Amino acid sequence: MRPALLVPLVVFAMVAVALAVGLGLKPREIPSALIGKAVPTFALEPMKDFGPGFSSEDLKGKVSIVNVFASWCVPCRAEHGLWIEVAKTGVPIYGLNYKDRPNNASAWLAQLGNPYTATGADELGRVGIDWGVYGVPETFVVDPDGIIQLKFIGPVDRNALETQILPKVRELQAKAVARAG
Repeated sequence: MRPALLVPLVVFAMVAVALAVGLGLKPREIPSALIGKAVPTFALEPMKDFGPGFSSEDLKGKVSIVNVFASWCVPCRAEHGLWIEVAKTGVPIYGLNYKDRPNNASAWLAQLGNPYTATGADELGRVGIDWGVYGVPETFVVDPDGIIQLKFIGPVDRNALETQILPKVRELQAKAVARAG
């Protein structure tokens, strides 16, 4: 075989290997530079009829979930019922309304229910940028020291809630109790 004929074959094989490796990756496991670091300093204005807003200081002293959502986000609607369930267990959930019109988000919460301890409006997306948000929905678990311990990208389904998010919340709660007592 002539070397000129081998070049396309080698290139094809390399592309095939790269695609095969890529198919094995988990797209929701995009690494975050913020894991293990303090939440960015921020203060969000409240949404009409769903105040108060919240700030980085509100995320200290307890294990918290921060859910990044928008009224225009179809997957956010799909996961919303799970957040209603989690809120009933007493785990504080903070809603970061990302790149949305506050009136639309307020109407959305009025229609679907409000699982959030507090909801802040990030209409321009600046706070979301500081958090490293790629899009909505995204969910973070924050420890009592205000350190981001988990980032989940995409809609949370029951499996993700029960195998990733709530186990991390329980682990951090247990550590906080052990440390306090």
